[in-house]
Amino acid sequence: MTSSDSSTTAGPRLLGPADVRSLAARLGVRPTKQRGQNFVIDPNTVRRIVRAAELSADGETVLEIGPGLGSLTLALLAEGHRVTAVEIDSVLAAALPSTIAEYAPGQVGDFAVIEADAMTVTAEQIGSPSACVANLPYNVAVPVLLHLLAVSPSLRHGLVMVQSEVADRLAAGPGSRTYGVPSAKAAWYAEVRRAGPIGRNVFWPAPNVDSGLVAFERREPPGTAASREEVFAVIEAAFSQRRKTVRSALARWMPDRAALDEVFRITGIDPALRGEMLGIAEFAALAGAGQSLKTA
Repeated sequence: MTSSDSSTTAGPRLLGPADVRSLAARLGVRPTKQRGQNFVIDPNTVRRIVRAAELSADGETVLEIGPGLGSLTLALLAEGHRVTAVEIDSVLAAALPSTIAEYAPGQVGDFAVIEADAMTVTAEQIGSPSACVANLPYNVAVPVLLHLLAVSPSLRHGLVMVQSEVADRLAAGPGSRTYGVPSAKAAWYAEVRRAGPIGRNVFWPAPNVDSGLVAFERREPPGTAASREEVFAVIEAAFSQRRKTVRSALARWMPDRAALDEVFRITGIDPALRGEMLGIAEFAALAGAGQSLKTA
C-alpha cells in the first residue's frame, strides 16, 4: 500500500483519506455512533494537534484514548514520543500493531496498545504517562477525561479533541453560562483552556457537530479537609437546582439548616449566591467545613 502522505524522508508516514478508507475496508470496519467513532483523515490536522499539545522536545510517554486506525498515533510517533493507546474495539486494537509496523517500522518499540474501556482502565494498565493526547469518543468524553485524571497522577498535561460544546463546558469559569459540573470537576485537577476549533471535513464520517481542542495542565487541588468525593458531592448538589441559591441547593447535602448556616459562616461564602458563581476553591471550602462539622 502507498500512503497518500508519504515522502522520501525517513520516519513514520501519516494516514491520508485513501489510507484510512483502505485500512477500514481491509478490516471490515465502519465507524459507529455507539462508540463515538469519527476517524481523522487529514494529516495536517493530526500534525496540528501534536504541535498544540506542546509536548517536550525530548519525547514523552503519551496516553492516547481511542486511537482508531492510528492517524494521531503515527503523528505522535513521528515527533519522537512513546505512545500507550487504549482501544475498546477489539478489531481495531488487534490491527494497530500491524499498522504501526507498516507505516512507522522504526517506532514499533515506542508503541503499545491496551484493549480496554477507557472508562474503567486502571493505573496498572496504562503505566505512568506524562501526557494525554487524544480524539476522545464524544459520547463519553467528560467521564473519560475525569477518570484518567483521577487514576493517573503522572498525567501532567494534555490536549484532547471533543465536541465543541463540551470543550466550552470544560474550559468555562465561574459566572459563565456554560459553567457547570464538568467545569468545576475538571478544575479540581487542572487548569483547562480552549485550544482551537477543528473543522468537520477532517473526519470520516463527518460528524454533525463542531469539534474543539481542550488543553489542560495539572495543578494541586485546593486545600481542604474533605476528600475529592465529598467536594464533588457538593458540586453536584450546587448545580442540581441552578436557579436556586447555593444555600437552597445544598439543603439535601446538609439537611440540618443550622449546620448548613454554620458552614457558610465558617467559609465566609455568601449563601445567596448561585452555584455557578462559585469556583473550585469555594466548593472545596464548603465541603471541608461540612466535613469538619460532621467529625466535631
